[in-house]
Amino acid sequence: MQLYNRVDKKVLKERLAKLDEEFTTISFYKYHKIHQPEQFRDELYRAWFAMGVFGRIYIAYEGINAQLALPTRNLEVFNAYLDTFTMFKGMRRNFAVEDGKSFFKLKIQVRDKIVADGIDDPTFDAGNCGVHLDAKRWNELMDHPEVTLVDFRNHYESEVGHFTNAILPDVDTFREQLPKVAEELQDKKDKPILMYCTGGIRCEKASAYMKHHGFNEVYQLEGGIIKYARDCKEKGIEPKFIGKNFVFDERLHETITDDVIAHCHQCGEPADTHINCANEACHLLFIQCEKCAEKYEKCCTPACQEIIHLPLETQKELRKGKKNKQMIFKKGRAEHLINHL
Repeated sequence: MQLYNRVDKKVLKERLAKLDEEFTTISFYKYHKIHQPEQFRDELYRAWFAMGVFGRIYIAYEGINAQLALPTRNLEVFNAYLDTFTMFKGMRRNFAVEDGKSFFKLKIQVRDKIVADGIDDPTFDAGNCGVHLDAKRWNELMDHPEVTLVDFRNHYESEVGHFTNAILPDVDTFREQLPKVAEELQDKKDKPILMYCTGGIRCEKASAYMKHHGFNEVYQLEGGIIKYARDCKEKGIEPKFIGKNFVFDERLHETITDDVIAHCHQCGEPADTHINCANEACHLLFIQCEKCAEKYEKCCTPACQEIIHLPLETQKELRKGKKNKQMIFKKGRAEHLINHL
């Protein structure tokens, strides 16, 4: 059996769009020693492919980090399969606030770490994490006058949604954020620190990192924003998170409240819709309002707009030899985007 996808992503997206079926989106992680990650990866691929699972899953010696979607009709079978592994028994599974066709293929990769953290300290214990708080207790502690609330996500995530009064580090990566936050909060080592992220996995490490660096009272939001939003909805708790929760799949966000707190990166009008530039040689991730989306045909600049109208073969030639990695608008520092305003 082929253990990876070879079909073009456009074809896969078209297939997914035609499927008249309900999907459930789930995310979970587990820090657990996996001695043969390659073998474990192949085993999961075979089983999940047969269940119709799509998603992005990372496996490493330290554990697993999974974001996936599957036909809802197979959910019971999927959960039963997970429970055949000792490491997954009792593990929290975060169910999306807004379901949909969030992934179009199954991708399982073996990596050095399930979250790139830049930590190279043999004395660091990722298991010595902070105290987990549910939605009710989280809201209560947020109002404490001595609490410092930290968003452990990247700038483009917090730009469209965050908790009120949270510190929002202007960083591109988690590995950059860890030492930055620890240094900036040096005078608060004996004060309560509350931290949150999308689904909890980054805070699991971040809280342990902060404790490793002498912070004595560290708390983390259990299950991250995803579980918090669902619990608030189901238990009638007033959410203190405003705006959208950025997610790393085809949806790009889940709406937590109707507040629009961000602005179009092209005209400055209120907007919070992330898109990737339609020019595949650019693929910049940025926020664009509906008017600019129509004006620039979902491109970030007039130059990119011109390129999408060139013959496909010419576009391919322009892309040849270039690495099409994810680029992100950096709060006014993407020169090729702001120069045309």
